[in-house]
Amino acid sequence: MHWLAAAAARAGLKGADALVIPPDTGLIDAWEIASRTLGLSAPELAKILAPTFGLAEADFEKAETRALTLLPERIARKYHVFPVREDERHLVVATADPTNIEVEHAIGFAAGRRPIFELASPAAIEEALFGAFASDRAMDQLLSSVDEQVADAVRVVEDLEPESVDAAEVDSAPVVKLTNLILRDAIIQTASDIHIEPGAKGGTVRFRVDGVMRQYMHLPMVALNRVVSRIKVLGRLDIADRIRPQDGRSRVAVDGRYVDLRIATVPTRDAEKAVIRILRPESTRRLDEVGVTPRELARLRQLLNCRDGIVIVTGPTGSGKTTTMYSAIREMATGEVNISTVEDPVEYELPGITQIQVDPKRGITFANSLRALLRQDPDVIFVGEIRDSETAQIAAQAAMTGHLVLATLHTNDAMSSITRLIDLGLDRQTIATTLRGVLAQRLIRRVCPDCAQPLIGALTEEEEALGARYGVLPLSRAMGCKRCGNTGYRGRLPLIEVAVITPALADMIAGGTSGHALQRAAISQGMAPLRDVAIARVRRGETTLQEIERVIGDQVEDQVHQDSGPPAILVVNADPSWRRMARALLEGGGFRVAEAMDAAQAMQLMGSGEEFALMVTDLMMPSMMQPAFPSQAQQRVPSLRHTTAIQMPNVPSLPGPPRQEEPAAPPPPATPDKEQAGPVDWARFAATVQSSIRRTEH
Repeated sequence: MHWLAAAAARAGLKGADALVIPPDTGLIDAWEIASRTLGLSAPELAKILAPTFGLAEADFEKAETRALTLLPERIARKYHVFPVREDERHLVVATADPTNIEVEHAIGFAAGRRPIFELASPAAIEEALFGAFASDRAMDQLLSSVDEQVADAVRVVEDLEPESVDAAEVDSAPVVKLTNLILRDAIIQTASDIHIEPGAKGGTVRFRVDGVMRQYMHLPMVALNRVVSRIKVLGRLDIADRIRPQDGRSRVAVDGRYVDLRIATVPTRDAEKAVIRILRPESTRRLDEVGVTPRELARLRQLLNCRDGIVIVTGPTGSGKTTTMYSAIREMATGEVNISTVEDPVEYELPGITQIQVDPKRGITFANSLRALLRQDPDVIFVGEIRDSETAQIAAQAAMTGHLVLATLHTNDAMSSITRLIDLGLDRQTIATTLRGVLAQRLIRRVCPDCAQPLIGALTEEEEALGARYGVLPLSRAMGCKRCGNTGYRGRLPLIEVAVITPALADMIAGGTSGHALQRAAISQGMAPLRDVAIARVRRGETTLQEIERVIGDQVEDQVHQDSGPPAILVVNADPSWRRMARALLEGGGFRVAEAMDAAQAMQLMGSGEEFALMVTDLMMPSMMQPAFPSQAQQRVPSLRHTTAIQMPNVPSLPGPPRQEEPAAPPPPATPDKEQAGPVDWARFAATVQSSIRRTEH
């Protein structure tokens, strides 16, 4: 009887009587027969059978690296065992056949320690050996199912053979084959980035496609380390230096198409991580080819036609800022203007453009490159990113001396860039003078044209909730197919809000208006916010509400939070005591209150961007008596068009603080045709305000 069948019988397993294993059956096949006959998985079977031999179940989680050094790989693979841990006299070994006496002698002789066995299934031992020992056989097993043409699918266009590279380790066929497989599939799937990430037991390769990470494959650490080394060779990096971050670039050809690779490595606790940015030169298109909506495209071209000033594109990393800027530059590069760029790094090479690569090691920074360019007679300067105060100051100086400066920043919306420029050291007057416009950008996934379904019938619970939140019903639903990787989306569309700095906005910037107030004022002067642009995409069936929620959901939450505050009331009266009493009463009712002493001050407050639900004023004041005041104010201050005004009776001054007595003046002559004003009825005043507020809310 086979030892597995005998052990199963001793353990009293159900079905052990029917377990028949021929004596000459191999170890792996014997375990498979036992598992299938007894209806147990291999790990479950090992856990049950271990006590019948007086052994413990092997725990690979507690495997020690030092134990691997005591047993040669040749012995471990020959006898299908795995060293788990050791002490001064013993070596604990996982085995799938505790009855093999030859194994005990071989391990004792090779390791110089007495072996102590623990039971594990052959599959578990094979997996541990696969991950622990660096061998070409493990790599061959990984690549056995790959097409032989993969090794030739990727051709390195620019390559440098570093002297310190061991060809047997990095340029061996399995490593090249696996690296080319990863690069080819990433490019075919239109990935923008490849992430090669180490872990405690193995590594993972993920692709970023349309802005979302996708799992591609798992790798044993031996394979991952070699692939990272091969990638470093492509990027002309030092493969011997594994303790410092490195950056490099390369160019490869896949199916006749040239692709630039931007490579970055960083050391982690387990091994090196590599990220490869895939840059496609053919992706630099004109503005009308990248999917910008006609209204925003017209406003953007208006900014690009400026002869001087600063135009900023803002948004988070990966939002398409550089692509938009390259498209704008390509459209401007007609040969009639001198265009220069300062970038870190130069992502795309554009014909007819002077492009400078920032390199701090050689003393080439954004700031000194800008200074040098100003002596090169440029018409347009593109600054890859304004990162520090010095760069911001030089960019502003260039804008004030007749150059158009294009730059990028990292902010959430268009007008928040004002606050960012102030943080970088520019004063408000300089910003108001030089800034011509700001673009805020996001990228949103387009529904896959091959599998998207028209939305017919009842909505899902999620669609109903999002429809109520955004005030729009979707036209299509993302389903998923092979062409889109079962995501339901393929390709991306830009969402752009374009703020053109008008004289009114420039005055508000110089006057210290907050970023939120500037954003509201820009919207009132014609800017379509990202939310409205995204909703328009949904109405056209180009994307879904779920995608809007993923990309700009946080911004909508912030906007709802900002808009859900208490109503603001503007109190206009020349009497400070009256204003104090009105403020105390209104703030006690939960309103926000601002004060103005006359019409000029009231218009200044409303022009600052603050939106008032109600204006309480005394129209008997001399400055308010002009009939043209309301219409003039509405023309000058757009926010007043949404503000309700109520007129209070001419009221006497309220008692103020005690003051020194003065000689009494003769009383003024009585006016028989004017009714003597009595004390203010504050209860009636409060009721009037509440009623007016309710009317503005409906």
